[in-house]
Amino acid sequence: MRKQSLVTGEYYHIYNRGVDKRDIFSNRKDLERFVESILEFNKVDAVGSLANLRKTNIELKQISEPLVSFVVYCLNPNHFHFVLKQLRDGGIAKFMQKLQAGYTSYFNIKNSRTGSLFQGPFKAHLVSDESYFNKILGYTNKNYKIHNIPASKVHLVFSSDTEYENNDFKIVSQEERKIILDVFNGSDGFKKHSEEIVSIIREERGKISLLENEELPDSA
Repeated sequence: MRKQSLVTGEYYHIYNRGVDKRDIFSNRKDLERFVESILEFNKVDAVGSLANLRKTNIELKQISEPLVSFVVYCLNPNHFHFVLKQLRDGGIAKFMQKLQAGYTSYFNIKNSRTGSLFQGPFKAHLVSDESYFNKILGYTNKNYKIHNIPASKVHLVFSSDTEYENNDFKIVSQEERKIILDVFNGSDGFKKHSEEIVSIIREERGKISLLENEELPDSA
C-alpha cells in the first residue's frame, strides 16, 4: 500500500526493474508485446487479455478515454522509466497494475516460469517543480544512453526520443507533445536538452552498467 495517493493532474516519474535485476525482455517480440500492452491497457474501460481480444478478431484500437498521459518513456532490457500525468483518480495505479500483471502473465507462460517478474508494484516520484521536471524529462527520454548497454541487447531498447525526433507519436500524448516541443523550441531543442542531461549524469557518475543500481537525478 502506498502511504500517499497519487494526485490527479500531477506529473510522476514512474519506474521499475526486473526482479534480481533480470531482463524483462528476452527478444524483440517481448518488447513489442510490452509496447502493445502500454497502448491497450491505458484505458478507463476494462480490457481483458490481449490474447482474448485477438481470438475474437476484434481490431485493437483506443476505444476509451486514457487513464494517464505519457510525456516521455524509455524501455531498457531490464528496466523502464515513464513520466506520466495522471488524468483520473487512481489512474496511474490502475494502469500500472494492468500493464505489469498482464505482461508478467504473458512472459511467464511463454517461458514456463512462475512468480514475480518486476521488483514490486512500481516506484513513483512526484515531479514537484519546473527544474526537476526538465531534468527528469531529458533523463527519461534518452535513459538508454545513461547505461552501457551491450551490443547484443541494443535491439531491446525503445524510447520516446524516436517519437520526438521523427514527429511520429504513438505512445506520447499529443497534448503533452505540444507542451514539450513549445518549451524546448522544437524537436532539435529537446534532443539537445536530453543529450546535455545524459552527458552531465554520465560525467558525474562515470559509466553505468545495467547491473549497477541506477541513482535518480535529485531535484536540486
